Amino acid sequence: MKAISCAAPGRLDRVDIAPPVLQPGWARVGIRHIGICGTDYHIFEGNFPFFEYPRVIGHELSGVVLDPNGSDTLSAGDPVVINPYLNCGTCPACREGKTNCCETLKVIGVHTEGGMAEEIVMPHGNLYPATGLSLRDAAMVEFLAIGAHAVRRAELRPADRALVVGSGPIGLGVAYFAGIAGAEVTVIDAAADKLALTRDLGFRTFGVAELEGEAFRATSGTGFDAVFDATGSIRAMNASIFHVRNGGSYTLVGLIKGDLVWPDAEVHRRELTIRASRNATRQDFEHVMASIRAGLVPTDRLATHATSFDQVPEEMPAWAQDRAGLIKAIVTV
Repeated sequence: MKAISCAAPGRLDRVDIAPPVLQPGWARVGIRHIGICGTDYHIFEGNFPFFEYPRVIGHELSGVVLDPNGSDTLSAGDPVVINPYLNCGTCPACREGKTNCCETLKVIGVHTEGGMAEEIVMPHGNLYPATGLSLRDAAMVEFLAIGAHAVRRAELRPADRALVVGSGPIGLGVAYFAGIAGAEVTVIDAAADKLALTRDLGFRTFGVAELEGEAFRATSGTGFDAVFDATGSIRAMNASIFHVRNGGSYTLVGLIKGDLVWPDAEVHRRELTIRASRNATRQDFEHVMASIRAGLVPTDRLATHATSFDQVPEEMPAWAQDRAGLIKAIVTV
């Protein structure tokens, strides 16, 4: 069957691979749409740590069940959203329902072969009925679920003042679900073109240089109740605790390889709640699907670019070089 493999940094190949082998408790799924993630661009550019080449990439996926392989809940032909996180189910985190941070977590397309292929096999429990969603929208659920999970972790209350630092796809997911939770949302970014896109989507935006002035006036100068970092920039992550009001919370959604350094006296003086947010759980996927069905997330505006499966090796490098106007690119298989 056909697949797209990242053979080495800067190189995507169309390859023929053997169909994956079914095992008990797993189903065979035909892939229909694939979202291209920031992780995929980092892998292509050679900037993703500990990645092993070559590998079939892709983890933002929708599909149709081809063989339910004994499932009590799935039937052949069912449209599904695919949760790409493979967990052990037995470690303490999994037993608590925190499958997103399993001790041996593997993400398909990152740690194992991915879904940029005609077919994959996945555990029954990783396949969620996509009833009421288009298969294109079903491929957008995973990246939005990361934002929904971060907002749930932050325990936002209606009318909380939330600041999202970074207006890429993950930051936009945080912003949408913070708004759905009832928060007053402000988004900042260093890139003027990304801010313009975010403003066009209806969010209040400021450039980083404006934050201490215009943005802080929106909080009467006290800072924000909840701040979310979605940058993956060590400089931004180190700085953002200063945007949080006393007694507020700071949620780290972005990920960096390096050390974060904060002045302990400031953390204690403000009695900050600092938390990490990693991936998402089924609860978050379900929340995203319900929100899309309710018309609360404008997926037509987020899906800014599209291509066919065969054109990925040509289109994806071009988007990696020039992401102007790009929010989410969707591949049709």
